[in-house]
Amino acid sequence: MPHEVVRVEPVAGHRLVLAFRNGEQREIDISRLVPFEGVFKPLEDPAYFRRVAVNADIGSIAWPNGADICPDVLYQESRAVGTGHAA
Repeated sequence: MPHEVVRVEPVAGHRLVLAFRNGEQREIDISRLVPFEGVFKPLEDPAYFRRVAVNADIGSIAWPNGADICPDVLYQESRAVGTGHAA
């Protein structure tokens, strides 16, 4: 997988810092990426949102209800950040 996620760290709001297999760290605001409806509805709740984890089987992130986002989309829609996060 070209953009495999290996670590995720929730930060303020609905933002995540993602570490990719290639060593890059990128930040994304999930609220700008997906509507909070359907399978993504529970993500509105900040406590539930923070339950995000890496799903190694798909090389991306997922929540307990099975909601996930394509790692290529996460990479394309995120911005590079320094190395101070997701350590």
